[in-house]
Amino acid sequence: MTETDVEKLKLMVVDDEPDNLELLYRTFRRDFQVYKANHAMKALEILDKEGEMAVIISDQRMPEMNGTEFLSLTVERFPDTIRILLTGFTDVEDLVDAINSGQVFKYITKPWKPDRLKEIVEQAADAYQLVKKRTQELRRALRRESLFNAVTTAIRESLDYSSMLEKIVATIGQSFKTSYCLLRPVESNCLTADEFSYLDPQITYSCEFFDASFLIEQVLETQHYQHSLYNKNDNPCYQLAVPLIYQQHLLAVLALYETGRDQPWQDEDIQLITGVAEQAALALSQAKLYQRLQEKQQQIRAELEIARQIQNNLLRQSLPDIKGVKVQACCYPAREVGGDFFEVFVHPKGDLWLAVGDVSGKGVPAALFMASAISVLRRELSQETPAMPNMVIQNLNKALGDDLISSNCFITLILARYTPSTRELVYANAGHIYPLLWSRETDIDNPQYLKIRSIPLGILPKWQADFGQLFLAPKDILLFTSDGITEAMVTKKTCVPENSVNGFKSNHRSMLHLDGLWQLLQQETQPLSLNHLLARIQADNNIQEDDQTILSLEVF
Repeated sequence: MTETDVEKLKLMVVDDEPDNLELLYRTFRRDFQVYKANHAMKALEILDKEGEMAVIISDQRMPEMNGTEFLSLTVERFPDTIRILLTGFTDVEDLVDAINSGQVFKYITKPWKPDRLKEIVEQAADAYQLVKKRTQELRRALRRESLFNAVTTAIRESLDYSSMLEKIVATIGQSFKTSYCLLRPVESNCLTADEFSYLDPQITYSCEFFDASFLIEQVLETQHYQHSLYNKNDNPCYQLAVPLIYQQHLLAVLALYETGRDQPWQDEDIQLITGVAEQAALALSQAKLYQRLQEKQQQIRAELEIARQIQNNLLRQSLPDIKGVKVQACCYPAREVGGDFFEVFVHPKGDLWLAVGDVSGKGVPAALFMASAISVLRRELSQETPAMPNMVIQNLNKALGDDLISSNCFITLILARYTPSTRELVYANAGHIYPLLWSRETDIDNPQYLKIRSIPLGILPKWQADFGQLFLAPKDILLFTSDGITEAMVTKKTCVPENSVNGFKSNHRSMLHLDGLWQLLQQETQPLSLNHLLARIQADNNIQEDDQTILSLEVF
């Protein structure tokens, strides 16, 4: 035991026999702060005044209130106190009652042996100190967990980086009951202009009353917590500044103030605050990264929107009005930009050139090849006498083939030349979906597929293939489409045999394919509207997986 009274544990002895009371006092007065009481009521008065005792030694047989009853009254108020019962008899029922109701640590029969009593009291003191230590550790752990949960909840409820900082400073300020709490973000070891603060509503001072600029500068230099105690306007003010560091990067400085406090925060409080600061630093780092990602995504979306407008402007914004024919075209990328394209070009000599192409993949890479393909195609078609469609495609492959092969991309393309004066159609197909041709004049079950086709561009260094040739008649309709149309997932009805229950039809999801597209075309009203056709397909196709392009040529 320590020699100073201040550090000695408190011990109370209660006995109605003066000799026993004095003996107990002299036995323990060197090692404990000993309090004497000659009856239970006097002992309760001492407890009211002096508070918790480490050990209480009480006689069982006392007037007015026995030892068991007295000890039981101390259990709820002082649960950590160690209780020892002195008894001059060995009544089993009294002992059991004392142990159960009074939570007695040991019982000792009279007369006792001084050495044995000292040994038991030392054990009791050790048990008390261990209980207090464990209780204090548990209290700290619960406080830490409660504070961490409060900070975590505040962080999760934050909508953005700024609101997170506001919630962190408010939660810490309220949890530690500070007068004022300030959080200053740091960028590249320099304070930013932003400030986030919490002020106790009961404080009459303004925020300007609290100034921790000196401590914050010290934290910036040392990256270690700083604290100080000073008087301002005769008011003691204690301030603490803590760095928020994650992976050796200083993210912010947290400053806490408390007025009217004449002693610094304890080491336990500082450790708890620094622990919360570490947790907050991790959350801030993640929030800052998320904010930067959001800003980057917003920038990318803005750039993609510009790219979408540019790509859309590459396509024909208006289609030519040519006597005897009607041309329609639609193109909808699956993302902001895509690899599908169409071209409608009227040559000065009167020929009408039609094309639908599809670059493999989606997004920006496909869009760049799409722009290159349109540029080269228009250059070829702008010649005084353009080559045959198959030779134009061959020239396209020569111009773009190396880049396509090195990028592991390819382009499918259908290109046709229509001469209005003769109604001749010449076409070449580089791996694209078969064009559909049908007539409003004749009632047919299936359309004609133009099946002359070769490999896509970008597969081989040299592309070559034959061209197809035919003559169209009035009321003929020619349709070009990309695989985003034929591979769209739609709901199809399957007929159930007549002998099945109730004869219901079952629905299932599958690709549209050319056959399904033809069925939809047969259901379309006159005149044909590609926008209406696409709207029907997209209405049944909740997610557009691929770019969708369709072009039609109607002959009158």
